[in-house]
Amino acid sequence: MSAGNGSKLEQRAVRAAEAALAERKFVTAIDVLVGVGWLEPRRVDEWRQGRVDYLERVVVASLGKISTAMQCFRRWAKARGLEPSETGYVARTRDRRTLRFSKSGDPGIERAYRTHWVSPELSERKRARLTERQSRPPDLVVVSPVRDWSCSVCSTDAGGWLIMDDCGPVCLTCADMEHLVFLPSGDAALTRRAKAVSGLSAVVVRFSRSRGRYERQGILVEEGALERAEVECLEDEDARARRRERDALKRVDEDVELEAQMAQEIACLFPGCPADRARAIASHAAARGSGRVGRSAAGRALEPEALELAVAAAVRHHDTHYDELLMSGLERGQARAQVRADVVRVLDSWRRP
Repeated sequence: MSAGNGSKLEQRAVRAAEAALAERKFVTAIDVLVGVGWLEPRRVDEWRQGRVDYLERVVVASLGKISTAMQCFRRWAKARGLEPSETGYVARTRDRRTLRFSKSGDPGIERAYRTHWVSPELSERKRARLTERQSRPPDLVVVSPVRDWSCSVCSTDAGGWLIMDDCGPVCLTCADMEHLVFLPSGDAALTRRAKAVSGLSAVVVRFSRSRGRYERQGILVEEGALERAEVECLEDEDARARRRERDALKRVDEDVELEAQMAQEIACLFPGCPADRARAIASHAAARGSGRVGRSAAGRALEPEALELAVAAAVRHHDTHYDELLMSGLERGQARAQVRADVVRVLDSWRRP
């Protein structure tokens, strides 16, 4: 790899690490691989479910590039004064086996992958809580299949939920989980309490073809645990309603503050941008639940690259004929190419006071 390419790779790895650190106060090797675009989150889920023998198998980069990126990541972490914390990774399978990261399985490489880098700004209490949470065995995952399947143990066409094992899909009867009852998603307090008192529980997921990922449907818990949780939720329903109202008001205040800060940063990056446009762009990009760049970790950290993407998107939609091209049936990439010069011209004019 040339020096120039190495420098670009280091910049990408550092940007990904900085975004994760800003969001959670700690950063992992997986954060970097996902952030540079080499590892899809759904592939991480498959690996955690024990369906991929080692993580590097589903990373879309050569082993040489992966090694270079990880070296850059560790060098950056040490320079930032982050503190290493080795964390165990176990599969979401009944045997809770240790997950493997590398093709070679070398103990030193595995240890480097398992090491999380934690901000020294975290208090001892928060650091201990983080270590406990990261070391906790992951939830068992039960799949609601979208295709017909047969149990790899009893060979019957089960047709219901399954749990993946080394031998393949296993029905809940063969997995000794048929006594669990299903609690659909929707009530966070009931779900949390039922799971806390259930000796055995599992998350139920189903693959969404339109979104290309597994989505949570609910959990399986013991019937007695669900009954106990329902009683507890009825007893403090009023208090939880008041807490939800307070949390909603707090989120509104946080959103207003983020939009104001984002508009201010946009005005600094683009001093020629009208003030009302800067506010409108910030409001649109930072809308909670929108999935736009302003709600990403980089956007909330007010990173210039993320804000420039938000401004460019606004210019593309409001100052060019991009939307008309899309409505005419033109492919998105071609439509963007046609208006790129117009977008650049507006951005360049806004960069001047």
